[in-house]
Amino acid sequence: ERRRASPPAASGAAMAAMSPAEARLERVKRLRGASTERIVTAEEVDRRLRTPSDTRLLDIAVAFERGYTVDQVHALTKIDAWFLDKLHRISQLGRTLEGLAAVAQLGQRPMRVLKRAGFSDVQIATRVGVPEMAVRRRRKALGVEPAVKQIDTLAAEFPAQTNYLYMTYAGDTDDVAPSREGVMVLGCGPYCIGSSVEFDWCAVSCVRTLRSVGRTAIVVNYNPETVSTDYDESDRLYFEELSLERVLDIYERETAHGVIVSVGGQIPNNLAVPLYQQGVTVLGTAPTDIDRAEDRHKFSKLLDKLGVDQPTWGELSDASQVPEFAERVGFPVIVRPSYVLSGAAMRVASNMEQLLKCLQDAADVSPEHPVVVSKFIQNAKEIEFDAVARRGKILNYAISEHVENAGVHSGDATLVLPAQKLYVETIRKVKRISSRIAAALNITGPFNMQFMSKDNDVKVIECNLRASRTFPFVSKTFRTNFIGLATRAMIGLPVQPAQISLVDLDYVGVKAAQFSFTRLQGADPTLGVEMMSTGEVACFGQGVHEAYLRALEATRFRMPVPGEAVLVSVGSDGKKKLAESCAQLVDLGYRVLATEGTHAYLVEQGVDASLVHRPSTGGEPSAVGELQAGRIGLVINEPNDKDRTGVSDGYLVRRAAVDFGVSLITNIKCAVLLCAALHKRASTTRGLGAAAAAAAAEPKSMDEYYTQDFSGAKD
Repeated sequence: ERRRASPPAASGAAMAAMSPAEARLERVKRLRGASTERIVTAEEVDRRLRTPSDTRLLDIAVAFERGYTVDQVHALTKIDAWFLDKLHRISQLGRTLEGLAAVAQLGQRPMRVLKRAGFSDVQIATRVGVPEMAVRRRRKALGVEPAVKQIDTLAAEFPAQTNYLYMTYAGDTDDVAPSREGVMVLGCGPYCIGSSVEFDWCAVSCVRTLRSVGRTAIVVNYNPETVSTDYDESDRLYFEELSLERVLDIYERETAHGVIVSVGGQIPNNLAVPLYQQGVTVLGTAPTDIDRAEDRHKFSKLLDKLGVDQPTWGELSDASQVPEFAERVGFPVIVRPSYVLSGAAMRVASNMEQLLKCLQDAADVSPEHPVVVSKFIQNAKEIEFDAVARRGKILNYAISEHVENAGVHSGDATLVLPAQKLYVETIRKVKRISSRIAAALNITGPFNMQFMSKDNDVKVIECNLRASRTFPFVSKTFRTNFIGLATRAMIGLPVQPAQISLVDLDYVGVKAAQFSFTRLQGADPTLGVEMMSTGEVACFGQGVHEAYLRALEATRFRMPVPGEAVLVSVGSDGKKKLAESCAQLVDLGYRVLATEGTHAYLVEQGVDASLVHRPSTGGEPSAVGELQAGRIGLVINEPNDKDRTGVSDGYLVRRAAVDFGVSLITNIKCAVLLCAALHKRASTTRGLGAAAAAAAAEPKSMDEYYTQDFSGAKD
């Protein structure tokens, strides 16, 4: 559901600072990274204009391209005609490019008019049918270049002295002189699913490290919600888009020493190769090596060359290759596009129809890069490896484990650090493989690798030559700023590994995801290989059980209280794994409700459970009815393949839990851990007085965990 309404469903914001108004509107349209499907009929145009959505600016542009007048669009949208007039002028200017046969036909005045109206080089290039760099060369030859202006933070009462800058074509002179030899740090862009405050923490940590060693730090970002766009954090802040054109403009104007692309997430990392191709000094790992990791085909070939194990894979360029590969490796398989954010268009396919659809979606999301299909290994543990390297040698690293099995995106998964349930030999294999890949890619700076392990057989999933969203978590858990180390390595300063005890910690950290399914009407609250969470929390505990409960509570997960009902509805494998956990719930005083198949199995295993009916049966009491009546405190429901297509009983139960504010667990391993943690908490506080129990439940600060300056039993 893309319609805009109350309550809000946005996960972030972008902002443009420039003049005139047309340029602001055109730029903010680009900053959002918005796109819209092909609109075929006039009726569809009218429908889209009447309904506020996240693509509305683009829908208005389509309408003007089709000849709608300002009055017609105003009648359909009720948007003030002043704004529509500016958008209409943008459309008219775009049409002036349609008759050009070559960019050389653009003179200085038309080029300046287009740039003042906010047209990017790539937009002009697309309309004329030439490469972006051809437009850039023509523009610079004509002397059409942006000026650097300060944002007036004093409302013109006094001369502004801040380093809050932007670039505009509505000026001829710069407000400030170039800094020369500064280091540019590219920020994270707008918050969205897959790129949030964790990457801003990395960017800010990088900037603070640069300034602490006397380097001029120049930040480029356009997210008004970030710390990195606080102009006191850097020597210079360019409130600008993270595009190839604008980063080149700033780099050339500032005569910068180099650019750091590896601390802002996927958006700046995708600029590494284009910047390198234009002669920019990219600090840290070489862009050619970044490409070898980001390009799924090249990375898989590298692993084969190194003799490093990975799931069976193939690059399927057309549909004719699909049946042979699927027959050879067997379903399920996973489709993995290259250079994408948060697993966009990454899918697990269980049959041929799903696979063909997944391949088409992946090609649409990443048309310029290869799509790799790999065998998906079920019931494997996923392992996270975050590290800092210098010239191919690892300085420091952290190994964390996912509670969920492989198949849940790392941004949605529950992470435990230090890992609690890994074989010693598995840890050794992960370290050996990571060292070989770091050396092969000559990594300098932060990087993240993901592995899967089953029966002590370790395989590589992927490698990201940038900071991952877990860097703040591992840095705070180990009390060592991994980004500070990485920054020193990237700018060529001497750096020594921090002394970190990887296993001998007196506490455990757990990172849990925060979801916004209540704001996404009709969405199925299930997890998979494409990221869904909009935030995350991390908590410490004396053991994994305490840390997990605290992390869940920090996400506003409402813990059920003894006496409340817990609804359990899972598949055949889940029933076997949950039987003991359900017995623990009964022992703690919870009432267990279960749907038909689950109920029969639990009763057979001697668990005291009451029957509720699936929605499709029409029986009473029904699972959805009990949720609606407020008689359930927790739902444990594991989706199956059938649940993920169409409206199933599982979907109706999960959606009812979200809509009626009932806590929901959709992963069996998380459910088992939750039940064990509740049982552990109850056994620990049993016999304590009310005051002692309250003191035991009181949250503790990070410093208390670091120093262990409190008393309490460990797991």
